[in-house]
Amino acid sequence: MGNPLETVAAWCGHLGGGLHIGLAAGGIYLGLLLAGAAGSVVHCAPMCGPFVLGQVADRLARVPGAMLCERQRLGSALLLPYHAGRLITYAGLGALAGEGGATLGRLPWFGWLSGTLLGFAALLFLGQALRRLAPSLAWAMPGTDRAPAGWIRLIRVLSARVDRTRPAGGLLLGLTLGLLPCGFLYAALAAAAATGGSAAGGPLAGAAAMLCFGLGTVPSLVAVGVAGHAAGRAFHRGVRALAPAVLLVNAAVLGVLAWERLAALG
Repeated sequence: MGNPLETVAAWCGHLGGGLHIGLAAGGIYLGLLLAGAAGSVVHCAPMCGPFVLGQVADRLARVPGAMLCERQRLGSALLLPYHAGRLITYAGLGALAGEGGATLGRLPWFGWLSGTLLGFAALLFLGQALRRLAPSLAWAMPGTDRAPAGWIRLIRVLSARVDRTRPAGGLLLGLTLGLLPCGFLYAALAAAAATGGSAAGGPLAGAAAMLCFGLGTVPSLVAVGVAGHAAGRAFHRGVRALAPAVLLVNAAVLGVLAWERLAALG
């Protein structure tokens, strides 16, 4: 038998390493959840708000006046199938990103990939925060905050042909709108891909990371559906004021994780 003290020391080292990996993954998940909440107020709600309000209006228009009540209004405004569709798309993209990061991370010359991806995500979130704190810096990130016009037109054509009053139509619209590109989505996908560089990384970790990001975007869009743009301004105004700080903290957390992973290679 080996030395009991050495056995205990090895076990503690293994436990500490697993705990460190768990904390790192938890930092990414929590950071993406908060980033989704902050980003949805400053970006997702203005861009996807018209789709949300259009669905709510279509659903309410099909309810007979005699049956229209607060419960019906709230049920129509929650748009659960639509949000489920968006979350499915985000999770699918995250699984692809996590698998890609894990596959490349196994190659000897790509050992630096996960740290670089985390650093890239940190820079993107930092850029989004600076855009809100100093609008004059918007030129530094051209095009990342706006979907291509052609893609927007395609989404509108598809949404016009979908029966948005039915759960299946809402689900299909959510699956499609989850593909709308923006700077926040790029940053979240980079962080999700970086989960492939950890021992517990891979498609499930990437899907979980993007699911956290998607869940963070839900409250703002639900507020738009329930209260509308005008009535929801108080909620959005409060979160919008906190958004740059949340994005800065998230960028700092991801930056520290990137530094740790790259430093471990040295």
